Amino acid sequence: MTDSAGSASTDSASDDPVFHRQRNRNRWVLVLIAAFFFVPMLIAGVMRFTNHHPAVSRQHGELLEPKPDLRALQPRLADGSVYAWNPPARIWRIVVAPAPDCAEACVELSQQLDTVWQLFGKDADHVEVLWLGEPPAGAKRPASLRVLGPSPELRAQLPRLNDPAGLPLYVVDPNGFVILRYAPGTDPGGLRADLAKLLKLM
Repeated sequence: MTDSAGSASTDSASDDPVFHRQRNRNRWVLVLIAAFFFVPMLIAGVMRFTNHHPAVSRQHGELLEPKPDLRALQPRLADGSVYAWNPPARIWRIVVAPAPDCAEACVELSQQLDTVWQLFGKDADHVEVLWLGEPPAGAKRPASLRVLGPSPELRAQLPRLNDPAGLPLYVVDPNGFVILRYAPGTDPGGLRADLAKLLKLM
């Protein structure tokens, strides 16, 4: 009797349109929750392996198109060793290529970049500052600093480097593409904000 009544109750519920609607609604909720977590991860993965970069929403730097390709270059560090791009390490670079006579302005810039680098916190190990030529006396030398020797080939790949307004900055992605340019005088906080967003794609 009890089994028969229980079975009848279950069959009755399964035939109820309200029951079906509620069950379908629950399934859709689960699907949407799964999509919320996994779709962004899938998109980021595809962009990473196909070397596509989404436009940084309201980015402070100029998104370069086409993106200068530095992969074939082999810049050398000040000690003569080759600086490798090493894409698997997922290192983003801030490139500084000042004129030889840059002194006080470069000291101030080095201090700003040191602060920017420290603010990355746990992600700081994934950001390096590439400085072409020896920094001037008094310049900050964060752990992220990589001093490169003279490289006319690299300088030639940096769009509008010789800006009469001053020294621009550049962001190079882990693969060796120059993706962002920052005009002279740009607030370094904007560079930090852009890079913080890009670091989330790793």
